[in-house]
Amino acid sequence: MSNAPAFHDIGSVPLQLPAFSFLPNLLVACVVSFSVCILIVTTQRWHGRFSLDSDTGGVQKVHKKSVPRTGGLALCAGVLAAACVDAFATTTAAAGTHAGSGMLLLLIASVPAFSSGVMEDLTKAVTPKKRLFAILASACLAVWLLGASLPRVDVWGIDGMLVFIPFSIAITVFAVAGITNSINIIDGFHGVAGIAIVIMLTGMGIMAWRCGDMLILQLAATAIGATIGFLMLNYPTGRLFMGDGGAYLLGFLAAEIAVLTIMRNPGINAWQILAIYAYPVIEVLFSIYRRTMIYGTRAGAPDRLHLHSLFYRRCARQRIRARKHPWMCNAGVACFIAAWIASATACSLIVGDSIPAAFALVLFQFVLYIAVYMRLVRGHWGHCRHRAVILGLRPQPRHPRDDGVLGGSPCAAG
Repeated sequence: MSNAPAFHDIGSVPLQLPAFSFLPNLLVACVVSFSVCILIVTTQRWHGRFSLDSDTGGVQKVHKKSVPRTGGLALCAGVLAAACVDAFATTTAAAGTHAGSGMLLLLIASVPAFSSGVMEDLTKAVTPKKRLFAILASACLAVWLLGASLPRVDVWGIDGMLVFIPFSIAITVFAVAGITNSINIIDGFHGVAGIAIVIMLTGMGIMAWRCGDMLILQLAATAIGATIGFLMLNYPTGRLFMGDGGAYLLGFLAAEIAVLTIMRNPGINAWQILAIYAYPVIEVLFSIYRRTMIYGTRAGAPDRLHLHSLFYRRCARQRIRARKHPWMCNAGVACFIAAWIASATACSLIVGDSIPAAFALVLFQFVLYIAVYMRLVRGHWGHCRHRAVILGLRPQPRHPRDDGVLGGSPCAAG
């Protein structure tokens, strides 16, 4: 393409590039991210008083020693390096500049969300409300810089309203903020958020490749490469955390890639993408409901009742015998989450072309989440299927094996 369209017109046509043009993006992002991770870990004696996560007694904490939580800087460096190399490549100048400019604009848009997360990692003083406003600001910046707003969500009635620009922008900002927060929500154990991003964006890349949209494939590969570089230090022993900054950056990139995919590819329905992103989305929605409706606390209040936290206490710690290597229990949670998301992604790629099938897959994951959650929080299947109990409309009956109930103390279960 000698005259690449402006990035504001990114929703027009897929960008045709060689099938393996994404490999340089992936490799550069991976190498740079890994190198910066090594630098952060080896120099923590100098920056540790700012970067170390020393709050090992927090209600949602499971690590036993201080670990740097500035992996987000490495992730950002990896993405930035790949974008710059792509933008200034001489061999594929027109196409490379278009893809590289796209990632650079995404990074610029992510600045408020990423900065608020990094500030929280360093100071532990940025409130959840301020971070939410920063994420909303990033979502608005993406609409302005990239023209990235949802043209459809494949829901009857709502699609007709999306022709009104303010409504489309509002829905887009809400969706981007939700996905961005969802990655931070599931970032509680070694490798969980990172592996989830790799699997989900791999699914997005495959869908883009099928449609011949190599631009989306390049964007996904860049984020995947940076995440893999980070995982080399994070999994399985957790020598470096991505922190809020890294979680917000990856979540924002994943959200915007989803929006751009819907914009550029009419053959991909929104439910197919939601089926891939379903686990973290369900987690954040159910967490808000649980905290506000059942416990009567703030939506952003930390607790130990996420599904991955319950799996850690109910299954990993009880089934994995590793007294000499306690990190194995922590790392084992990622295997459970990875199996869930990988299965959902595979099913979405196989049957998700049909809206009814994709919707059924999302609904199935929601029902499965509730069933598994109630089983873990109760420790048995009794009363787990009662609608009033699930919705928190009445207290759960006590059971001799209970060490905590859904309506009791957030710290009681497990």
